[in-house]
Amino acid sequence: MSRKPISIVKSRLHQNCSEMINPLNDTHSLNDTTWCSWSPFDKDDYKELLGAVDNAFLVAYAIGMFISGIFGERLPLRYYLSAGMLLSGLFTSLFGLGYFWNIHVLWYFVLIQICNGLVQTTGWPSVVACVGNWFGKGKRGFIMGIWNSHTSVGNILGSLIAGVWVNSQWGLSFIVPGIITAAMGIFTFFFLIEYPEDVDCSPPQHHAGPEESQDNPEDPGDSSYSHRESSCSKEPSVEPAAISFLGALKIPGVIEFSLCLLFAKLVSYTFLYWLPLYIFNVAHFGAKEAGDLSTLFDVGGIIGGIMAGLVSDYINGRATTCCVMLILAAPVMFLYNSVGQNGITSSIVMLIICGALVNGPYALITTAVSADLGTHKSLKGNAKALSTVTAIIDGTGSIGAALGPLLAGLISPTGWNNVFYMLITADILACLLLCRLVYKEILAWKAALGRNRGYKEI
Repeated sequence: MSRKPISIVKSRLHQNCSEMINPLNDTHSLNDTTWCSWSPFDKDDYKELLGAVDNAFLVAYAIGMFISGIFGERLPLRYYLSAGMLLSGLFTSLFGLGYFWNIHVLWYFVLIQICNGLVQTTGWPSVVACVGNWFGKGKRGFIMGIWNSHTSVGNILGSLIAGVWVNSQWGLSFIVPGIITAAMGIFTFFFLIEYPEDVDCSPPQHHAGPEESQDNPEDPGDSSYSHRESSCSKEPSVEPAAISFLGALKIPGVIEFSLCLLFAKLVSYTFLYWLPLYIFNVAHFGAKEAGDLSTLFDVGGIIGGIMAGLVSDYINGRATTCCVMLILAAPVMFLYNSVGQNGITSSIVMLIICGALVNGPYALITTAVSADLGTHKSLKGNAKALSTVTAIIDGTGSIGAALGPLLAGLISPTGWNNVFYMLITADILACLLLCRLVYKEILAWKAALGRNRGYKEI
């Protein structure tokens, strides 16, 4: 919710003012068509400057993420997450206060975005670790698919809230989400429960059964570690040491899924940051209408995330599910750019389908796959890896998230078609990186079918 407003406000920071009435006390010339834009984004290089503001956040987020997971394993997640949300609310509000303080220097907005990117890295490793502590392997994909819809709901809320003030006092488009984020940080501090054992609930079974473990020796879904000792046990238990960064990298599947997410997140975040401006420029909607229409991409993301989790649980194939959705996403993006703006109906349908296929793999990798790998059998009972593994996967993905909007800002002056060709290329590369894991899953299915036939013959 706090990341989305910048994409809505972009069209307001630089706009064509030729059809607007000059105020009586205005000193701009009659030929100046950018007098109503917000300096320093009123020049011809505004796309590069807006790309720099996006990139400041995303690069800081990518760098901070690798460090954040290490802290997340060693600090109480409730305190860590609450502090991050409070600071995130502060910096989001400070960006909007630039409007009321009449700030027109680029470094202010860049500095705020860097600080916001760093503090927001406390979020994802913490929340995935908490949810992973509560839910076991059985239906983790489906449960986390539903849970992960919060990212799309946040995007939708961010778009709608920002749209209320985008054409008037755009600073409020940041301040209101910032206040809500900080308030939820306080709520988290008082009510978040990290482990089921803390409230005398039974811990979930993270490990697979013996037969399933034999099915797929390298599948990240094959989690077989003994769960954390119950906090109500009278016998003292020695807490395992948190896993190292290199130790987490050695878990089978972490590197492939991390690199796949790099390209998948590149595509997703380019849509997140540039879709409203694309609709504004190509379909010629107003700033508010473009923002509202862009929320359909996130509606598709909710559907795609749930479907990806449900299918991957049913077929016991996370990599295969991601790969199929990535293959389908490429032609759908091409069609959306070609015919998606021909009418409101085609635009709505294509946006929802595109959102489902682009965000489905992204949602699955950052949730269920991260939780599976963080409880992998190779850890031999060490449960303190969820946050680090999640941070490595999402941190690598965040490099792509930083590259996508930056490349879009550099390429878009040459034409929107070239931006979509870049997105399709990234999508294909993400698919290719999963080939080895898909092959492993297919071998596991064949082995399972062979055993089932043998049981029937007996």
